[in-house]
Amino acid sequence: MQLTRRGILKLGVAGVPLTSLLGGVPAAAQALERAAAPSATGIENAYVCFRIGAPITLNEARFQELLDLFDRHPGVTDEITLFTSETHPPLPLNVMLERIALLETRMAAARARGYRSGINILATIGHHEENLPNSLSGKFTPMTDINGAVCRGSFCPNDERLRAYIRRVYEALAQAKPDYIWIDDDVRLFGHMPIGAGCFCDTCLGLFGQRAGRPFTRESLNAALSTGPVAEKLALRRQYLQHNRETLGSLLRLIEQTVHGIQPALPLGFMTGDRFFEGYDFDGWADILAGPGGAEVLWRPGGGTYTDDRMAGITDKAHDIGRQTALLPASVKCIESELESFPYQRLKKSAHATFLEAATYIASGCTGTAFNVLSMYDEPLDEYEPLVERLRAGRPFLDLLARTLGRAPSIGIHSGWVKDTYAAQNVDGAWLGGPGAPGHCNELWSTGLPAAYTAAHAAVTALSGEQVMAFSDDELRALLSGAVCLDGPALDRLNAMGYGALTGFETAAVRHEDCIEEMTAHPLNGVYAGRRRNGRQSFWKCPTHCLRPTSEGAQVVSRCVDYTYAETAPCCLGVFENGSGGRVCVEGYYPWQQVQNLSKSAQIKAIMRWLSRETLPAYVASFHRINLWVRRPDDQTTAIALLNASMDPGEGVTLLVRTPGVTLRVTDLRGTVAEIRAAGTDGPYARFVLPVLPPWELVLATA
Repeated sequence: MQLTRRGILKLGVAGVPLTSLLGGVPAAAQALERAAAPSATGIENAYVCFRIGAPITLNEARFQELLDLFDRHPGVTDEITLFTSETHPPLPLNVMLERIALLETRMAAARARGYRSGINILATIGHHEENLPNSLSGKFTPMTDINGAVCRGSFCPNDERLRAYIRRVYEALAQAKPDYIWIDDDVRLFGHMPIGAGCFCDTCLGLFGQRAGRPFTRESLNAALSTGPVAEKLALRRQYLQHNRETLGSLLRLIEQTVHGIQPALPLGFMTGDRFFEGYDFDGWADILAGPGGAEVLWRPGGGTYTDDRMAGITDKAHDIGRQTALLPASVKCIESELESFPYQRLKKSAHATFLEAATYIASGCTGTAFNVLSMYDEPLDEYEPLVERLRAGRPFLDLLARTLGRAPSIGIHSGWVKDTYAAQNVDGAWLGGPGAPGHCNELWSTGLPAAYTAAHAAVTALSGEQVMAFSDDELRALLSGAVCLDGPALDRLNAMGYGALTGFETAAVRHEDCIEEMTAHPLNGVYAGRRRNGRQSFWKCPTHCLRPTSEGAQVVSRCVDYTYAETAPCCLGVFENGSGGRVCVEGYYPWQQVQNLSKSAQIKAIMRWLSRETLPAYVASFHRINLWVRRPDDQTTAIALLNASMDPGEGVTLLVRTPGVTLRVTDLRGTVAEIRAAGTDGPYARFVLPVLPPWELVLATA
């Protein structure tokens, strides 16, 4: 069969790789076909940059070598972003001013080659202790934890002496005429090694005391945040989160006013991670950075995935990134994922995984990527040439993803996080015990269920444990009038708060050993009635909440048995439709772990369809380890990014899409295109059987 560049093979069968069928129709050819039509999402191509370490930048010959490398692979990047330093505390002011003057000449050289170029200030307040003899020192207040311990490489953002230093540095940055300035992720209040959460210096204690209406010492504040009545602790913790939001907001306002006082329209970018202790005020901070003139704001969501050692780190980080993009205003178009291969040793991360990360992070909410993958030394760049070539070859697919998905939100199952989630962290004990990110849905999502990152776009909300304490009464009643999945601890919290009439169940007992789930003959279990799942409590500790129905209409879906298969509890999973019209599932047995066998994953998908009243936008109905993100960029299109998160080829992957259409267009990361005809329907869903999905590869499907 001969195909032209515009040819598309229409498939009626599955089981054959796209590359075998089409011989690799290049995505670049598709891009040419699309060139005449403007993007429906308002984004024409992915935003792509490379972040360049100081050792390369400081050596003029090496920097020219870098430009030559990019020139040999045209299109691999649009922007060259220059770090101010290679170590993580702030630099002394005189060193910083000298460095910025040099960066001005380097940016001019990059622009002469056709690249946009700007500056990434690695340390505004500082990351952690490193290279202290050659870093900023003096009468600056160090970042301080609740016990009085300090980080000598990071400083309090409320210290007026530090703010004066920051003002002078950003004046110099703006005067260097960059195309943009990136603020790195040291502008945070959690994770400044060797301490954890800050800042609890005397200045910050005074500011918070003014907000709370009473003075605090570190000791009295720690006690008030961690002991006493739950309602009082929650109220005070919420106040502290607001204090943290305003602390960072004040610093960002100082930066905005300084920069835009010199360059009124200069774009400002901010790099983030999950920022629960900081109050997750991304929309508020974006508005501050735009300033009264509405300058362009850039965003770089990040997290830690540095090597190939744990490939699932890609999907975990993608969900972190999905949260980080979810609250950003629609005006923020340039969202470049932080893609880092620290310590930049080429054998630690493959070129394929590097490119796959970029594609996956666009799937989860970005519109581009920022590659931080080259050497951190002043050394030849030969070993990186194959990596740059691979990224250049894949660029058209990144453009296609960004153009198709735009800023449309992901629709599906939400983990229930909110800005105040950290207030409920360890609500019965010491507050500052961890970042508090709700990661309980990650294994669930990897069975082929779609992820959502805001309540507004949730078909089902999955709530775990004490996180329900972060919601207001109105928010909880709204959730329980919709579709929720609860674990045992969340059920107990809700019942204790007075919502028992809406949950339908209570905990009858908690067992810590030898429990096995057995599926009943309930219709949601279908052909899997009688199947068992053993989480092995002796290995992976997870208490079983044995459930008791408390309302008429509460239905048992699974029971508990022991190793002789004798019943030990008549219910460990149940469903209920309450008087407010809400649908509730309570899972008392390993609700978020050990869910990747055939019968359990099938049961979960049936339950999610029931909970959502058939409003899941799409899901993988077959038994495969696949992550997917579903968007509706316009009224006519459902766009789905699917990642085969397995080392096995995905053969016979069955995708159900809630669409009246009968055709699915599938593009793989090489640009190969196929059109799949529906193989029937299942209720409101069209059933599509996909071509083979290679291991750890991503495709884009549109219906």
